[in-house]
Amino acid sequence: MKHIAIYGSGGFGREVAWLAESCPALRIECFIDDDPLLDGKIVNDIPVMSFEAFCRHTRDNAGKPAIVSAIGAPMVRQQVMEKVRRAGFAFETLIHPRTEMSRWVEIGEGTVICAGCILTTNIRLGEHVQINLDCTIGHDVVMADYATLAPGVHVSGFVHLGKRVYVGTGAVFLNGTRDNPLIVGDDAVIGAGACVTRDVPPNETWGGVPARELRRSK
Repeated sequence: MKHIAIYGSGGFGREVAWLAESCPALRIECFIDDDPLLDGKIVNDIPVMSFEAFCRHTRDNAGKPAIVSAIGAPMVRQQVMEKVRRAGFAFETLIHPRTEMSRWVEIGEGTVICAGCILTTNIRLGEHVQINLDCTIGHDVVMADYATLAPGVHVSGFVHLGKRVYVGTGAVFLNGTRDNPLIVGDDAVIGAGACVTRDVPPNETWGGVPARELRRSK
């Protein structure tokens, strides 16, 4: 039985806890949450600790639970997971049993794949990627570290999503080619329901059908 802690006790944190409870080899030690009002509370029968309290707790007990992030915002997730790494904790990768995928899928540590997802072949996922409910990912897709899919996203073959890309619910990506993959740059945001038909530059927010630029981040 492997003990884990889930960083974040909000809506997605509770969904990740449900995912973890579907994996018989895992036991949830606690939620970790940076909201001081939640320290010491109970959420869905699971205790909540601040990160400082969690560190004290692990010093007083044998072994350190691995940590999985349930923080939806990619940049915040990266900042928090870097703090966790500096504190000496390992990360857990969670894959719901009701996930279908081939053996030709590379999965980085800390990644979360929720129920109902299908991943085909020759796919590479970076660290701390989040793939929410009922997503499909086609052949030769690359998702860099901290890339995030909200529920019901469909990614066709030869699509590359950069670091910290966030894709809203129900968005779809047309396929690229081996020589000319469809590329979404680092820190881009794709709005819910968008249909992405061409490359998206870094730091831009796109939406609509077909997707077009809505906003550029500084």
